[in-house]
Amino acid sequence: MPPVGAKDTVRIAFIGPLTGGVAANGLGGRNSADLAVRLRNADPKAKYTYELMVLDDECKPNVGVQVATRAASDNSVIAGVTHYCSTVAMATVDVYKRFGLPVVVWGAVLPDITYANDYKEIHRVNGTMINQNETAAQFVTGLKFRSWAVIHDTTDYGKGHNKYFSEALTRAGGKILGTFGVTADQQDFSAELTRIKDLKPEVIYFGGTTPLGVRIRSQMDKLGVKAVFQGTSGIISDAYIEGLGTLAEGTLAFREGAPVEKLPGGKAFLEAYAKQKYPEDPEAYGPFAFAATNLVMDAIERSGPDRRKVRAELNRTRNVDSVVGRITFDDHRQNSVPLITRFVVQDGRWVVWEDSDYATGKRALAKR
Repeated sequence: MPPVGAKDTVRIAFIGPLTGGVAANGLGGRNSADLAVRLRNADPKAKYTYELMVLDDECKPNVGVQVATRAASDNSVIAGVTHYCSTVAMATVDVYKRFGLPVVVWGAVLPDITYANDYKEIHRVNGTMINQNETAAQFVTGLKFRSWAVIHDTTDYGKGHNKYFSEALTRAGGKILGTFGVTADQQDFSAELTRIKDLKPEVIYFGGTTPLGVRIRSQMDKLGVKAVFQGTSGIISDAYIEGLGTLAEGTLAFREGAPVEKLPGGKAFLEAYAKQKYPEDPEAYGPFAFAATNLVMDAIERSGPDRRKVRAELNRTRNVDSVVGRITFDDHRQNSVPLITRFVVQDGRWVVWEDSDYATGKRALAKR
């Protein structure tokens, strides 16, 4: 028999890429979800003890469906905090719907994850690539750049970024000289980059994630392609800088939400994270995983460990304070994230544009 006063244990699934090219982001998300659970279990006011089921989707849709099915078919799992990679998140929505498992996406940005279906099980705390690319196009054209070449991976993630950036750039008055789709595992880009070199764009826009971005940016240097390198939130990671060294300098990228250190509660999150001595950094989307896990546990605390009731609680989310700002779900359970933060690599780290030497004019974005 359990000891008198013992709390019931409730299981939550965390799913993300723990191995592979974007593992740094998945590990940061896992650690952040783990931190949320540790802090809640230390709270004497919590009604339940929480346990995290951690699963690796490898950023592969087929693996994602397998582990999503494993979590969703386990009746002891009440809810999930799921997916950094958009291709995986898209592949798994039908699984969560079929099993009635409420989940909160913590990193994937493809709009269709929440908007393509009216699945009441699917929620998302981070914003979408639409917001990112509108800001990106307006900002970089505002820096007086006028010509681009676009390189994107041929997954739904890369094609989505190409679509929304190209549309936003055209509205902002920019000109795309050429668009090139590449596979996520492609190693040699000499054909594409040679063509781009002939086109002489001022900026290369890259729609993809860190491993591919590192290979492309490195080969730009070897082939003498001179252009500002502009990426998406998919490259905002320490691994991008570690992979490129000084070649990362001056890279632009955009991410929804304010930097965690600038948000109420952000300092406390970073201090608590450091106290746990996780071997990996939280990375860009760790705070979103932390917020998603807390949102799930709050719903369980209010409704009890029942999937249908937790889903209903999550659907009613309005103006909830979190480490990433206030969370409000629209009619498709998508958080409204009005703020997009602009980043630039300066001296080996991602720096908010407004805090950088580039913003003050001490340094200039150059074709490198």
